[in-house]
Amino acid sequence: MSTNQRFDKSKLPSRHVTEGPARAPHRSYFYAMGISEEEIHQPWVGVATCWNEAAPCNIALNRQAQSVKMGVKKGGGTPREFTTITVTDGIAMGHEGMRSSLASRDAIADTVELTMRGHCYDALVGLAGCDKSLPGMMMAMVRLNVPSVFVYGGSILPGKLNGKDVVVQDVFEAVGKHAAGTMSDAELQILERVACPSAGACGGQYTANTMACVSEAIGLALLNSSGAPAPYESRDQYGDFSGQAVMKLIEKNIRARDVVTRKALENAARVVACTGGSTNGGLHLPAIAHEAGIDFDLFDVCDIFRDTPYFVNLRPGGDYVAKDLHEAGGVPVVMKELARAGLLHLDCLTASGEELGDALGRITHDPDGKVIHFIDAPISKTGGVVGLRGNLAPDGAIVKVAGMSEEEQVFTGPANVFECEEEAFEAVQKRQYKEGDVIVIRNEGPAGGPGMREMLSTTAALSGQGMGKKVALITDGRFSGATRGFCVGHVGPEAAHGGPIALIKNGDMITLNAVTGEISVDLSDEELAKRKAEWAGPKKTDYNSGSLWKYAKLVGSARYGAVTHPGAKAETHVYMDQ
Repeated sequence: MSTNQRFDKSKLPSRHVTEGPARAPHRSYFYAMGISEEEIHQPWVGVATCWNEAAPCNIALNRQAQSVKMGVKKGGGTPREFTTITVTDGIAMGHEGMRSSLASRDAIADTVELTMRGHCYDALVGLAGCDKSLPGMMMAMVRLNVPSVFVYGGSILPGKLNGKDVVVQDVFEAVGKHAAGTMSDAELQILERVACPSAGACGGQYTANTMACVSEAIGLALLNSSGAPAPYESRDQYGDFSGQAVMKLIEKNIRARDVVTRKALENAARVVACTGGSTNGGLHLPAIAHEAGIDFDLFDVCDIFRDTPYFVNLRPGGDYVAKDLHEAGGVPVVMKELARAGLLHLDCLTASGEELGDALGRITHDPDGKVIHFIDAPISKTGGVVGLRGNLAPDGAIVKVAGMSEEEQVFTGPANVFECEEEAFEAVQKRQYKEGDVIVIRNEGPAGGPGMREMLSTTAALSGQGMGKKVALITDGRFSGATRGFCVGHVGPEAAHGGPIALIKNGDMITLNAVTGEISVDLSDEELAKRKAEWAGPKKTDYNSGSLWKYAKLVGSARYGAVTHPGAKAETHVYMDQ
């Protein structure tokens, strides 16, 4: 029996595997692993990582998990490490592998949930490093509603070439330059060798760093814990502190849904907007809200984006990378500016067990005026990501406008329609499009893809050809956080569900207006209804078995986060209170 009186084991899930004569067989397994009697009767903390050898994003998580376990032990808990999958978008990009990306988010949440439930762990510290693993881990925390702390693995350091910082976005865009004949084989080979010099996730304000900022803003991560690059030894201190913090949350019975409230979600959306974050934030925030039973869809997110100033100068729309944001004071300084303008809810609980306002009250840094601008002198008055709606997207769409002038945020042109990304990429490579076109890529939604692929290879090729501002692109799929140009994603309903994007024909005039929030096609309601009646139905798929078949059958609309289960509103059983 534990001598630690801070925790009432009789109210924790782990009692089902550690307490009483009936659990002698279970305890025999624990003794086999060298766990002491004292440790068996302490709270049990799952330390979940997305470590793998697929890419640099996750390669440091194994080491960081050890520091988390030290912190848990210092706090009087028994840590148990386990791993789950990751699909790394940079590797999956531009081919069939990208179909696995978004599906992996829900698989991560599912596998963490199953491991926690199966072994009756009392709390969770989750470490993640790449795009979908961050929201997947946070979704698991909120779904289980256990005391939880999130730890980001950290960003990659920028590479250097000819005295300038370079990142993987530059390599994707270099493919377009190479195809256009403006970059040699040798130049491309040099760039690919120097762009990614360390462990860590992609360095710009792409999806991984966007969701890392969200983890602090939503309260699941300790303040400033997401900033230090992956190779920095200081990350280990944050791991240690996070392990200690989760033990305090157990003691106070502060659970994930006490932290992730409607107000916390609004705070997170503010941070996505003001940093010019990834459009994927508009997908993952509704999915996290769904796990808490909170109504918070794409339109709710975009309403916040619309009235949030964009004042953090990060790539791809700006000039700096995550390391620079860290050195300028990180997410806490950004949130302090939002609070100064009255745009932040300060009464939200955080992973430290205190309210956000109290935590921010200790931040003494001010904006540096380069990476983080003052909020009353923003880069633009509207958030770096905005929502669109109209007869082409009744369920909405989303576009990143960070770095675009107001004039560049209005575009009208004829549709140039492609039935999948491969068709579009081949056409771009062969220059089979014209300046002024609106390139339409359909059948790439969550169900129709299946998997809602990102289109970075195509958009980067356009940018590399110098056409990023001369054409627009819309899709029912997604865009990478590294995408730039007038690229509209999440068009809903998707083509597979008979949305208007399924009915567009070559030459139809499409208008996109990110200033007024419009996405429309110059067709009457009668013409759209006529085309719908004549529609042949969803494109046939080759994915008729396995995980992608299951995903396509279960997944819902991008408007609500592309989720695969009914969510907390349907719950009749609470894991922590079993």
